Amino acid sequence: MGYINPLLRLNAAQRLLELPREQRIVLANLLRELRCDADRQAEQAWRKKKGPMAAYWRAVATYSRHTAHALKAAPARPPR
Repeated sequence: MGYINPLLRLNAAQRLLELPREQRIVLANLLRELRCDADRQAEQAWRKKKGPMAAYWRAVATYSRHTAHALKAAPARPPR
């Protein structure tokens, strides 16, 4: 992503970035798995003509991807 992730403006997201790198990597990998699962749910809902649920699952996938990307791209920060 070549832009500032708007998710990073949230206080809770900033707290996530303060986690040790190893923990951020584990969370990022789980969020990428969540993205894949949500994408499958969105496709299934779309095929069943369930537009609102497809949109919901697509949003889950998008936010999961954005959060995972932010966690992996964040520089290591010293503990407070």
